[in-house]
Amino acid sequence: MPEVAELAYTPAVAAATAPIFERMKRVVPAIEWPFHAPLVHAINELKRERNAVILAHNYQTPEIFHGVADIVGDSLALAARATQTDADVIVLAGVHFMAETAKLLNPAKTVLIPSRNAGCSLADSITAADVRLLREAHPGVPVVAYVNTSAEVKAEVDICCTSGNAVEVVESLGVDRVIFLPDEYLAKYVATQTKVEIIAWKGHCEVHERFTGAEIEDFRRRFDRLTVIAHPECPPDVLEAADFVGSTARMIDYVGSEKPPRVLMVTECSMSDNVAAASPETEFVRPCNLCPHMKTVTLSSILESLQTLEPRVEIPDALAVRARRSVERMLAVKPK
Repeated sequence: MPEVAELAYTPAVAAATAPIFERMKRVVPAIEWPFHAPLVHAINELKRERNAVILAHNYQTPEIFHGVADIVGDSLALAARATQTDADVIVLAGVHFMAETAKLLNPAKTVLIPSRNAGCSLADSITAADVRLLREAHPGVPVVAYVNTSAEVKAEVDICCTSGNAVEVVESLGVDRVIFLPDEYLAKYVATQTKVEIIAWKGHCEVHERFTGAEIEDFRRRFDRLTVIAHPECPPDVLEAADFVGSTARMIDYVGSEKPPRVLMVTECSMSDNVAAASPETEFVRPCNLCPHMKTVTLSSILESLQTLEPRVEIPDALAVRARRSVERMLAVKPK
């Protein structure tokens, strides 16, 4: 790590980072910026030296999302954009399955995950052995895996999807039944949007499963003119209580196009901060459920990862070939 003096909030650092702070001043208190700015400055300088690019998921904190990220978005956007970079090094500010996906699509590049503890409850809810048992129980039925799965699971399935393209992926298979894993609530939502029969696995996101329909109705009583938009990983009673249901990207698009005066985004709460920074006309009500895994990625861990080029994401070649196939099939599905 740099010496403490090198990470001081000097007049030069303040001047260099002032335009960056301007983008997030609505959601990052000015009193905090002197602590973030030296790290932001050091990371952005080191990115140029390393020919590195930082991909950040929408659930990252604003100082990462707006301060050091080069490419931001949901899991589908990050997967697609990962194939378009000329950088030698990809730093995935997200969780491990996202870094694995970036490595699958960029096998010749160095892919770093700044935190070894950035896991995912959904990815942990199913194994490759589970998929093989599902195939035995439902012979001939194709298997669709949410990208929130390990490379080992991706290697066992027919095609991947995200919350943004799940319906299109399911219908692209041209069959009457599919196995959909691991998110049970997303599977139930997809089942309401298609005539294809969905056989669901019972995995859940530990962030979204904590929301309840009763909680949403309580927010409506407390806040007038409240528009509720929810991620389909939430339980069915939450989706029924919402005004709009959509993927991370579609939630952001909804706020940008509809410009509701007051909105409740039923998802990981850093996303509300990141959207709020770009939506001054909208007031955000924040039911703050944090992803504990996303929050293990910090500015300090990103800087250390760039300095050491560790931890690296490595996937055995034979496994990568099989897992890559299901991701590439997903990317080939054209949106409606």
